[in-house]
Amino acid sequence: MPRTPFLAVLLVPILCLGAFSAAAQRAPAAAPAPSATAQGNRILAVVNGDVVTQAEVNSRARLFAMNTGVSISPEVLDRLRPQVLRLAIDEKLRIQEVQRRRIAVSDNDIAEAIGDIERRNNMPQGMLRAQLRSTGIQTRVLFDQIRAQIGWGRLLRQMLGPLAEISEQDIQGAIANHRARQGQTEYLVGEIFIPVDDPSTESEVNRFVEEVVGQLRRGSPFPAVATQFSQSQTAVQGGDLGWVTSAQLDPEVASIVDRMPSGAISNAIRVAGGFQIVTLRGKREGGRIQNSTMLSLRQLFLPFSGRLDPQAPTDAHRAVLERAQRLSASLRGCEQMDAQPRGSDRPADPGPIRLEALNPPPLRQMLATLPVGRASQPVISPDGILILMVCSREQAQQEEFSADAARQQILRDRVEVLARQLQRELRRRAVIETRA
Repeated sequence: MPRTPFLAVLLVPILCLGAFSAAAQRAPAAAPAPSATAQGNRILAVVNGDVVTQAEVNSRARLFAMNTGVSISPEVLDRLRPQVLRLAIDEKLRIQEVQRRRIAVSDNDIAEAIGDIERRNNMPQGMLRAQLRSTGIQTRVLFDQIRAQIGWGRLLRQMLGPLAEISEQDIQGAIANHRARQGQTEYLVGEIFIPVDDPSTESEVNRFVEEVVGQLRRGSPFPAVATQFSQSQTAVQGGDLGWVTSAQLDPEVASIVDRMPSGAISNAIRVAGGFQIVTLRGKREGGRIQNSTMLSLRQLFLPFSGRLDPQAPTDAHRAVLERAQRLSASLRGCEQMDAQPRGSDRPADPGPIRLEALNPPPLRQMLATLPVGRASQPVISPDGILILMVCSREQAQQEEFSADAARQQILRDRVEVLARQLQRELRRRAVIETRA
C-alpha cells in the first residue's frame, strides 16, 4: 500500500458503517419520528438483561435509508424491522462479549471514526451528528455500531492469537495454489450473508433477504447495504470478496455466478448457515502476469486556517483557492513542485503508486489523463486544497496475486471462520427474550 497521506483522505473507502455520501446527505427522512415517548421506549427484546427499544430499531431503519441514499417508504421499513431487530440483538451480544473480555473502545476511538467519516465525505465537523438528529436517528445508535465494530475486530484479533501470524510457508502455498489455477475464470464478487440461526425463522429471513434484493435492484448501493446488514466479515469492506474462482465459492453460488452478467444482483441463494446475495462486478482469466502502470507523483497541500463549510466559505478559504488556481495554471515540472514552500507535514513525494489500484475512479481517471509535468486542478477537502503532478509513468509487470494479497486472504478466511463460530456460540449461551 503506498504511504501517501492523501490516500487516507481521498482513496480509502469508508469501512465503518456505511457510505455517508452526498446522495445520503440528500436522502429524506425514511419515516416520521415516533410521536410518543412511551411508544419509542417500548421494549422489543431483552438480551442478557440489556434492552433493545422500539426507538433504537426505528433509528436503525432510518440509518439504513440514510446510508443507501435511496428514498424508502415506511411500509418497506416496516418489513425490514424484524431483521433490524435481529441485528440489534447480535450487536448487543458482541458489545457484551467485548466488555466481558475487557477490550477497551474509548470515546476517542468513536470520535476519530466519526471524524474520519466526515472528512472522507467532505462534511464540516459536526454535520454528521446534525444530520442524524434531523432525520430522527438517535446518535447513540451509530456510536454503538461503531463501538461494536471496533471492539469486535479487536476481540477477533486477540482470539486468533498465533493464527494471526501468517507464515511464509502459508503465503507461498496460497500463491502456488493461485498459480495452479492459471487459465481458470476468476470472478470479482460482492456478497451479503444473512444467517439463519433458527430453522423456524427461515421463511421470515427469506422474506427479508428478498426485500433487500429488491432494494438493491431499485438502486440501493451494494456496499452500503452490505455494511449495514451482512453478517460476514466482508461487511467492513462493503461485501467485497475480491477476485475468486468457482472453487472458492459455495457450490450453489458458483453455479449462479458463472451465468451472471457483470453488474447483476442475484436472487437469495440458500447456502450453509443462511442466505447469500451476490453481485458480479467483473470476470477475467486468472493467474496471469499483468501489465501495471506505476506512477511517480508530487503533491502540494495548501491547508485552510479553519475547516471549510462548503455552503459558507470565508474570504480566507477563497484566498487559498485562488492561490491554488494560480499554482495549478503556472507550475511546470516536478522540480517546481518540489521548490514550493510546504504548508503541512505531508511529504512532497508520496512514493510509487500503481495506477490500476487507485480508488475512487474519478481520481484514477484524473491521474491517468494528466500530462506528465502538469499540475492537476485543485482538489478541495474540508482541511485544505491538494495539487497533484505526475512526474513519470512506467509500465511494469506485476503478479496479480502478491504475497500481501495472499496474507490478507488467509487472514480474512481465518477471521471469518472464527467470527461465525463465536457469534453462534454467543447466541447459544444467551438469554434472549423478544416481545411482540
